[in-house]
Amino acid sequence: MKPYKPDQLPLTGVDWVAHVPAIGKANAALARYDGLLSSIINPMVFLSPLTTQEAVLSSRIEGTQASLEEVLQYEADSKEIIEPSKEADFHEIINYRKAMGIAVERLKERPLCLNLLKELHATLLDSVRGRNRAPGEFRRIQNYIGPPGCTVDTATFVPPSVDLIKPALYEWEKYCHAEEKDRLVQLAVVKAQFELIHPFLDGNGRLGRMLVPLFLFEKGLLSSPMFYMSAYLETNRELYYERLKAISRDGDWNGWIAFFLTAVAEQAVANIDKAQKVLALYNRMKGIIPEVARTQFSVRAIDSLFDRPIFLSSGFVSRSGIPKASAARILTLLKEKKILTVVREGVGRRATIFSFQELLEIIG
Repeated sequence: MKPYKPDQLPLTGVDWVAHVPAIGKANAALARYDGLLSSIINPMVFLSPLTTQEAVLSSRIEGTQASLEEVLQYEADSKEIIEPSKEADFHEIINYRKAMGIAVERLKERPLCLNLLKELHATLLDSVRGRNRAPGEFRRIQNYIGPPGCTVDTATFVPPSVDLIKPALYEWEKYCHAEEKDRLVQLAVVKAQFELIHPFLDGNGRLGRMLVPLFLFEKGLLSSPMFYMSAYLETNRELYYERLKAISRDGDWNGWIAFFLTAVAEQAVANIDKAQKVLALYNRMKGIIPEVARTQFSVRAIDSLFDRPIFLSSGFVSRSGIPKASAARILTLLKEKKILTVVREGVGRRATIFSFQELLEIIG
């Protein structure tokens, strides 16, 4: 199989008329979601478990097996690992979330660019699978994608040859900042072209999915970079890869764009539902917890539960800033009222691990 030769950007064969209904639907759904985000004070903290869940799902597409609850429990107390075989998965997921945090900070100072991608890639591969595959550096060798044991001749996809990578990436970066008829169609092209160029030896898929919220945030379509698509892409994994493959095989960009616009519209609806449920739970807790705890620290306690729904009792004290004695009393009362569940009882110096199960059921 010959290496893929990237199409020039901007594309000339986009069927804009055919995409008009899907463009309207996707933009409307995204605007409704952003309206909800805009109404939430500090959504990056309030919806932080959603960020972790996105990291879990995006990494799962690449083969990890860890669940949201396992990752949160590992973060609560990494000294006691329930399944040691999954520790590498935990680090990969945590790196994804860390890279997202770095990206948000960098976008406050500079636009999306190739240097930022290299920094995020280095963070994604830090001390995990792929750490020996040139983290933070564009590949200098030909690679190919396919089932184990395949050769370049029998591969499913052969990315562009090394001499085409940098020219294609410079054109890609220029297109990221160009004016286009519709930003979501532009994002569809940006995401697919990046994944088809396959500029890194590993981690291209995770980085490509990360581009979605970052692009939407940078272009002002979202007030916070909190739009995650991995749930939809994992559910429709075969179609996702087939639409990408059809670009390289048949030049079918319109099929990919139609798939992507549908994905945005459906994921926006799902995200709205999930965020509304989290917000409703938060408002309900604002009525319940002050009645249960009878303390001036109720708001701090609630915010801490939503920021980290599985936690050590000692971690609850440090994150909330509530005095130790008051925190212990609050946790005891919340456990008695079955708002919190004990995941692991504390013994001696080992702190108790609590779970805010109702929130986890919404996020999961």
